[in-house]
Amino acid sequence: RDSSQEVLEWRESFDQLLKSKNGVTAFHTFLKTEFSEENLDFWLACEDFKKTRSKTKLASKANRIFEEFVQNEAPREVNIDHETREITRKNLSGATSACFNEAQAKTRTLMEKDSYPRFLKSASYQDMTKQATSRGISKRSHT
Repeated sequence: RDSSQEVLEWRESFDQLLKSKNGVTAFHTFLKTEFSEENLDFWLACEDFKKTRSKTKLASKANRIFEEFVQNEAPREVNIDHETREITRKNLSGATSACFNEAQAKTRTLMEKDSYPRFLKSASYQDMTKQATSRGISKRSHT
């Protein structure tokens, strides 16, 4: 699969975008222009957190993620409701790889319903699709 095909697949679903390293990078760049990259950063931190195998690392990573993204007035606070914030806080006492699942799901839904559609309409993504489409056409006409 070449990159132009990949760019066009990001339109198909938010999952396609998140599965693509380039997609995540492009989406992150877009979110920075809106000053709302903390949701994606939190989601990525949770994905990384789930891969943590060491119990001691799990607890310290959980606290770091909570302090950076979840607690009230966190430096990069994600937009989740009070109830989810409380559930997540309680989950920290016995940190498991699932302790952020609910908060992560909420931020994912928020990105999918809010930021993702704006990303697809953004000038940067429109430019990428134009380039991808023209590369696809020029490739076909050269074969």
